Amino acid sequence: MGALEGKKALVTGAGIGIGQGIARELASQGAAVVLHYAASRTGADAAAAEIVQSGGKAMTVGGDLRHTSECVRVVDEAAALLGGLDILVNNAGVTRSQSIEETTEELFDEMFDLNIKGYFFCAKQALTYLPDRTGAILNITSVHGAGGFPNHTGYAATKGAVVMFTKSLAIELAPRGIRVNAIGPGVVEVPRYAHMPNYTRESGNRSVPLGRVGTPEDIGAAAAFLVSDAASWVTGDIMFVDGGTTARMGLSLG
Repeated sequence: MGALEGKKALVTGAGIGIGQGIARELASQGAAVVLHYAASRTGADAAAAEIVQSGGKAMTVGGDLRHTSECVRVVDEAAALLGGLDILVNNAGVTRSQSIEETTEELFDEMFDLNIKGYFFCAKQALTYLPDRTGAILNITSVHGAGGFPNHTGYAATKGAVVMFTKSLAIELAPRGIRVNAIGPGVVEVPRYAHMPNYTRESGNRSVPLGRVGTPEDIGAAAAFLVSDAASWVTGDIMFVDGGTTARMGLSLG
């Protein structure tokens, strides 16, 4: 039996990248998983099919989590499909690399509506179902929530908000025994990196103290730990899974 045997989990933004890696790992450890998607239905359906073929239980549900009504519907549908809910992983988000001069109100709202408002209202609705003493919420923040980097001011603001949302909600829900933690990924090679100018795996590897970029599987392993009973005394924690990126001083060593 896996560490998450019998658990029921919703992973948002699971059609690609980190969310898909988390969903696969939770399923591999025994959880029944609903993979949420917005634009990546093909990826979510394919990952769910792979989980089922491997003997697991997985389903998909779509929705635009920029809208509160959609947050409510997605959580409700996931709980109905699973017959309850033990774990919520808030992962759905959008990254925009723009200077402050280039950041329009529309772009700002897009990031905040999905990256923090969506997390807030998915968590709020999940509390309808999460059991006291064993329920768990995991939020995905970023190294950008802990340190400055050019052309990420709006995005970093959303990820910094996720950090404090996590800490505050953890204390609010502690009397109920519902744990709330976050993971801050570093450079994780996901599909969008293929479209980034001047990015190569070699340059990515050089940017990480441990000498390699991360994978969705790296984040999935950490996520499975934080939502499991093995982390039953861990709440309000921000775990940076980044190859040492946030631990390094922000100085160029040549």
